[in-house]
Amino acid sequence: MTAMIKHMKSCIFVLMLLVTTLLPANGFAQTPNLPGVKVERDLVFASVGGKNLKLQLYRPDNNSTNVPVVVLIYGGAWMMRTLPMETPKAVWLATHSYAAAVIDYRLSSDALFPAQIYDCKAAVRWLRANAAKYGLDAAHIGAWGESSGGHLASLLGVTDNVAALEGDGGNTNESSQVQAVVDFFGPTDFLRAQAHSLPGSWINHDSPTSPESRLIGGAIQKNPDKAEQANPIKYVTHDAPPFLIVHGEQDPLVPCNQSELLYAALKQARVNVTFYKIAGAGHGGPAFDSDMMRAAVLAFLDKYLKPHSNANP
Repeated sequence: MTAMIKHMKSCIFVLMLLVTTLLPANGFAQTPNLPGVKVERDLVFASVGGKNLKLQLYRPDNNSTNVPVVVLIYGGAWMMRTLPMETPKAVWLATHSYAAAVIDYRLSSDALFPAQIYDCKAAVRWLRANAAKYGLDAAHIGAWGESSGGHLASLLGVTDNVAALEGDGGNTNESSQVQAVVDFFGPTDFLRAQAHSLPGSWINHDSPTSPESRLIGGAIQKNPDKAEQANPIKYVTHDAPPFLIVHGEQDPLVPCNQSELLYAALKQARVNVTFYKIAGAGHGGPAFDSDMMRAAVLAFLDKYLKPHSNANP
């Protein structure tokens, strides 16, 4: 009976992650496709394990060139493909003079970590290799992700020189470096997540069936080396790009402390980092798409991906 209850809780946890990711609870999810946006669909950026990985590229439809790029990485506990939910955000970025690349990556059911960051890096390298063809600014590429996507965006930011996490998914002569990171409530230190869960929470991050454990292929506390390999904090140096971190203080799925730890490490390394903790907010929802938050994200991106911008986050 105890085992059955634990299994049911694990299933409910996954369902909560899916619902919070998919529900159209904010303005991004309600933004229609707008005129003035050019879309290139199903561009293959890598072939791994017999599978083609594709991205959807959204650009301003005004024949502009040298357009800065934001790589959008979907959430879903590394185990659910929620790529279509990034479309409204991509459209919003394209209407603000950015190209947005909505990328796919292998899920934990397809391949264990570090396959996921290999795929993200392959997408960045492909964008650089094809920048001239699509009118992109190869020198100004950012990454933006939520939840597990935020985790991968953070890893992109801090592992530019980590050969073990580079992978060989094509265009290996190109750099996978990004120039800015937007991390919305992403996990960081898996080994400390359970200790900082909200009081009374039944979610067990240390369980062998938790998303973190499924990602690395075993219970995280019994595989600390594998868990540490997936920890962005491990790789933080002064050379990391600027970060914008946003987390809800009442997040029931990814404890806010996960972002606090990353923020502290970036500050200690003297990286340019801004951290917004949203009082009362949970794991996603309207608080992350307020007028203020949209303005903050846009100002951050303008400052670091448009070098001649006067934006102030």
